[in-house]
This record gives sequence, C-alpha cells and structure tokens, in this order.
Amino acid sequence: MSREDFIKMEGKVLDSLPGEKYSVELAGGAVIRARVSGRMRMNKIRILPGDKVTVEISPYDVTNGCIIYRFK
Repeated sequence: MSREDFIKMEGKVLDSLPGEKYSVELAGGAVIRARVSGRMRMNKIRILPGDKVTVEISPYDVTNGCIIYRFK
C-alpha cells in the first residue's frame, strides 16, 4: 500500500492517552486514536489537547491513525 492510499483528515486533539497516543475528533465528528509520526517524534514536536492536527488514516482500519502535522 502506497502513501497515496491513506486518507488525510483534519481534527482536534481531545485527550492525551498512555503510550504517546492521542484521542482525536475528526471534522465529521468521529473520535479515533492516533499516534505521532516518526518525523514529528524525531523533531520533538509537542502536541497538547486542543491542537488542530492532520491525521492519516488507513482505509483498512479507520479507528486508528497517525498524526502527521500540527497547525500553529
């Protein structure tokens, strides 16, 4: 599966969960769990509840995602 197959959506971080996971509310109202991408972790980008983020979601499992961008 290539990078173009993933679904990109914007959402808002609701809560921080154990294990560097976050609860994210998507624009449609659905709530998913998301982890931080490796590049964001490498650059030590902090994510706090209330931040607006972009999430990549696999079409095979729409309940989990990966945070790839945090808006300023």
